[in-house]
Amino acid sequence: MTGVPASAAGGSSSARRTGPRGTSGAAQEPVGRTNPGSALERGATERAATDRGTTDQGTTDQGTTGRGSAERGSTEGGAAGRGGKIAAAAVNQASVWNVANLLTMLRLLLVPAFVALMLGNGGYDPAWRSFAWAAFAIAMITDLFDGHLARTYNLVTDFGKIADPIADKAIMGAALICLSALGDLPWWVTAVILGRELGITVLRFVVIRYGVIPASRGGKLKTLTQGIAVGMYVLALTGPLATLRFWVMAAAVVLTVATGLDYVKQAIVLRRRGIAERRAALKETEA
Repeated sequence: MTGVPASAAGGSSSARRTGPRGTSGAAQEPVGRTNPGSALERGATERAATDRGTTDQGTTDQGTTGRGSAERGSTEGGAAGRGGKIAAAAVNQASVWNVANLLTMLRLLLVPAFVALMLGNGGYDPAWRSFAWAAFAIAMITDLFDGHLARTYNLVTDFGKIADPIADKAIMGAALICLSALGDLPWWVTAVILGRELGITVLRFVVIRYGVIPASRGGKLKTLTQGIAVGMYVLALTGPLATLRFWVMAAAVVLTVATGLDYVKQAIVLRRRGIAERRAALKETEA
């Protein structure tokens, strides 16, 4: 019977085992050996991590730069907006001193000068009355130009809207009161003209919520006729010219009353129309 020596079998078995755990020699790798594939994978992983870090840092830097630019842009835009508002306010403030408003201011300053000249030396001196007429004429002429200049060259301001009608009525009222005080013009004429002017002014403010009453041709003719009539009364006229001024003033009174009634009619129509439009709008809102 042929057999394998036990020592040989044990040697073979020992040859197949290495180490105390009995790890297979075929599966065991030498200590100093490195797997090329594993090294490449680790290198690629490290490079990818490095690239991600660089990309993240770049993204962060870009975000920080973008936010900084946005903040600077907002700050600069706010500063520019505030500067624009300040500049616009300065322009609006400077626009008050335009030609049309200067003419209105001149007309206001002429009112006390006219009164002083009209009542100078007792109020009946032809020379003083001539100077008073010159002041009155300048005031009436500037009244024709300031409104035209304001509308033509876009010089309309809040100051002009308020000061212009005040200046008109101030110079006319001063002339009428002085003439009546001196006995040259009946008080009832002064009362009719001034009452109409003040009444229409108040009426305009009452109906302004419904619209604006436009100036009519009759109103402009009334203003011109009043100016001529009052100017003729300011001068110390005698003879036929004194008779003529009476009829001119009569025409002025008629136009004053007629245009006043027309303004009242327009105000009533404007108010009714405005109320009807508001009611129609309210019904549409409720529906």
